[in-house]
Amino acid sequence: MTLKGKNGGGDDPASCPMDFILRLLMGPWTTYILYTLGEHGPQRFGELKRRVTGVSAKMLTERLRSLEQAGLVTRHYEATIPPKVTYALAARGHELRGVLDQLAGLGRKWLVEDATAPATARQAAE
Repeated sequence: MTLKGKNGGGDDPASCPMDFILRLLMGPWTTYILYTLGEHGPQRFGELKRRVTGVSAKMLTERLRSLEQAGLVTRHYEATIPPKVTYALAARGHELRGVLDQLAGLGRKWLVEDATAPATARQAAE
């Protein structure tokens, strides 16, 4: 495959594979939701909302719909009383697990480094 220009396909940022994937992941709460579903498996809405601390019901609903449309999350509906809706990672969501796990590991490492490094050393590095 030959890449043209800086972004792989001319001047259109949408033609860059990194731009495409990052646009999917950059929405508010998106990586947190995907990481939570990956770590804890399929979950009902209320359970997922409790695990994704701080997200509103409206925002969680919007993000889950967006992730479902992108093929990253599946929604399983059971016609019970009350209705049971379960969300899980789809195949594409599982493909992201390795990347999200690496980002989480890097985040944990940086949190420890920032907590243990003197503020002056951090400022000097900047």
